[in-house]
Amino acid sequence: MTQVLGVVTLVNDLTKIWVILNHYIFSVGRIVEYTDVSPEADEVTCSPPKSWPSEGNMTFSSVAMRYSADKSFVFKNLNLAIKSSEKIGIVGRTGSGKSSLISTIFRLYHFEGQIFIDGIDTKTIPLNTLRSRIAIIPQDPILFMGTLRQNLDPFHDYQDWQLWSALEDVGLKEIVSSLPSGLESENPEGGRNFSVGQRQLLCLVRAILRNAKILILDEATASVDLETDEMIQRTVRKKFKGSTVLTIAHRISTILDSDKILMMDSEDGIKFDKTEEFLRDSNRYFGKFFSGSTTLRR
Repeated sequence: MTQVLGVVTLVNDLTKIWVILNHYIFSVGRIVEYTDVSPEADEVTCSPPKSWPSEGNMTFSSVAMRYSADKSFVFKNLNLAIKSSEKIGIVGRTGSGKSSLISTIFRLYHFEGQIFIDGIDTKTIPLNTLRSRIAIIPQDPILFMGTLRQNLDPFHDYQDWQLWSALEDVGLKEIVSSLPSGLESENPEGGRNFSVGQRQLLCLVRAILRNAKILILDEATASVDLETDEMIQRTVRKKFKGSTVLTIAHRISTILDSDKILMMDSEDGIKFDKTEEFLRDSNRYFGKFFSGSTTLRR
């Protein structure tokens, strides 16, 4: 009986080792897969100045996008003119192309047509330059292992007072001050020591530090409570008053302060107009995208 019990323990240990081995083999497979990925095409013909973009004007000229040649277009023949400092709300059904539109701005996928930022075609700009000059707050906030300072200022471009000032703007100064080492506190993978709302606010701190002329919020408030949502919107209005802001929204209240609204709908096409025009017939425009009351007041 003693030997039988020993065999059971041995089988349990072997099973654990086998599971761990499968996990490590999968990780190696992923690494090998990434080594075979072809680098992104980057045909550079223009080197914009360090101050670019200085105004934040954006022009979409006959832009069409699809994820592969054998699939239908997510959207096509998109023509928009967004002026400097305008606040644009983007709404639409799931799959209408809202996030795909953002992907074209960062050139994550190939697209037809042209996108101009301050008069420069984004296809002619180095990818590193393009993506580093536009700030984005994604729906899923990302924090890396390391200190909090490294997450907020990975390239050591800012001084302590700037970091603390940005943290105060989003209401996190007291929370960070209470940490054992403050800005030097170690951050576990994924930022598990912060709530989802706090991680989202830390992503907003990054954008505040960069003072970007173009800010994109890709459903940044979809997973946070109303209080955090209001904090983010209030901070964006205050700190990015002179910047062009594109907001993909899932709450009506998030886009009511926008200057214009871009409505993407596969059935009715694309409509881009002033917010007041949409509010005149809110039930028609917003009722099919948002649940709950559609009687809006600004």
